[in-house]
Amino acid sequence: MRFFSDNAAPVCSQVLDALARANTIDTAYDGDRWSRQLDGAFSDLFGTEVRALWVPSGTAANALALAALCPPHGSVVCHRDAHIQNDECGAPEFYTHGAKLLLAEGPGAKLTPASAAAVIDRVQDGVHWVQPHAISITNATEYGLVYSPDEVAAISAVAKTRGLGLHMDGARFANAVAHLGCDPGEVTWRAGVDVLSFGFVKNGGMSAEALIFFRTELADATLYRRKRAGLLLSKGRYLAAQLLAMLEDDLWLAHARAANAGARLLAQAAGDRLVHPVEANEVFLKVSPEEAAKLRGLGFDFYDWAPGEVRLVTSWDQSEEAIRPLAEAIAAL
Repeated sequence: MRFFSDNAAPVCSQVLDALARANTIDTAYDGDRWSRQLDGAFSDLFGTEVRALWVPSGTAANALALAALCPPHGSVVCHRDAHIQNDECGAPEFYTHGAKLLLAEGPGAKLTPASAAAVIDRVQDGVHWVQPHAISITNATEYGLVYSPDEVAAISAVAKTRGLGLHMDGARFANAVAHLGCDPGEVTWRAGVDVLSFGFVKNGGMSAEALIFFRTELADATLYRRKRAGLLLSKGRYLAAQLLAMLEDDLWLAHARAANAGARLLAQAAGDRLVHPVEANEVFLKVSPEEAAKLRGLGFDFYDWAPGEVRLVTSWDQSEEAIRPLAEAIAAL
């Protein structure tokens, strides 16, 4: 009856099996045969040459990506509700050695070309102002909304015409692609994304996320940043094995489709209680404190997001039978 976060979901059996197979002697750090497969495996997935690095957390992926795009004296434009702004304890500023986050608006935590441009264009030229060097968007957003390829391309146009890089925080990238039903390349490099933080832990992984460089030259310095930050694990094969297991037979996509289907089931029961459209695996509901207490009294676990609003997150491992009791309880409020 757990709907607090997909971070709490178990590790899938395929990942556990892959960890067992990797539990053998091999070269340390990232020189092992699993890590050496990542560039090719992710290049095949995205249909273009990429550099792929494993990292142990989404915060590490985001922070290293932004450090690759933005110097210490620069700034990154993001939504004011972005994870890099509200949930990473200053890690982007720390790993960029001091770059500033410039906050923009947009419904459902989505930037718009106009809102991004408004923030960028008010910065004056000259050494007294932190000059923008990158835009960061989250797909799916912190409110579970999904950027389409056209929306990403429109924001990329704002970035490229001003000489900025574009980063995508894809902690729930799998859920976004599952919703769109498109090739993953369509919503990333073909739409102008330079670096992607590709989330796996929320989707059945154990302790590995992928940092994907579509501008491959950016990976070279990141190898040193990863080591300097203490993020180059000595037994990296255990991280690489997880990523490869999730890519096999598109397991990452199947898991995301299952989680999204669970969220749709809750959305159907919620009716006009929905705060945002349900496009990924997060559901935001308007409920009173008394109603929230009633749901908790029935054994359901979830997050109090704001006054009169709760967040429910479905996971890859939750069947329709596991989710239906909550749907029925919501409908009965």
